[in-house]
Amino acid sequence: MAYASHSPQEVESRGEEIYERQIRRQVESDHKGEFVVIDIETGEYELDQDDLQATKRALAKRPRAVLYGVRVGFPTAYTLGGHVER
Repeated sequence: MAYASHSPQEVESRGEEIYERQIRRQVESDHKGEFVVIDIETGEYELDQDDLQATKRALAKRPRAVLYGVRVGFPTAYTLGGHVER
């Protein structure tokens, strides 16, 4: 999703800052693996097992919100590729 008023780097930087400063302590112990979708302009967030549902709720509140997502307890939200079974 492209935002006219924010570069991708700014979205990432602000999202990470808000997560670390305001949200991580509240969600990390009880919500590992869930997705947090953060409105980087208001600091409000939605939490859900399904990142799309969290995003839909955030956009229902503010349709033009600039959003950043993170998966609780993981360095990345998704992995690409597969694995080999033996």
